[in-house]
Amino acid sequence: MSALKWQGWLVGLVVLAGMLVFAPLGLYVWASAEPAPAPARPAVEDVRITGCRIDAASRRVVAAMEVTGSPAGPGTYVVTVEFRDTAEPAPGTRTAQTLVRVPGVAPGAREHSEAVGPVWPVATAAWCGVAGAEFTPVP
Repeated sequence: MSALKWQGWLVGLVVLAGMLVFAPLGLYVWASAEPAPAPARPAVEDVRITGCRIDAASRRVVAAMEVTGSPAGPGTYVVTVEFRDTAEPAPGTRTAQTLVRVPGVAPGAREHSEAVGPVWPVATAAWCGVAGAEFTPVP
């Protein structure tokens, strides 16, 4: 046998021995790692619109909402409320939106708030919904 064949076999045996030694070590390190924390629940799931009405005096849309506190701890919610004339948005149209800040929501507590929207046209029904929400925990 030539020297190149022996060198090839020797390299193969060294690689195999390295895998036999380091593969269990790698599996041990991988298995002993701490489990990843559960992903945070989206803040939008904590907010729901409980009512949508048009104020008779000002003709503005008013959305009543309920915020349920995050299990992560107390914090502040900033909710984007959207006002439309239909439940499904028409393509290419902009909708009226407003921001509502709900501070100091304790875990599991239910806080109520209202969002005041734009002046609404006469004889048009309003639809109110949550366009987005952000939760900021209190340090």
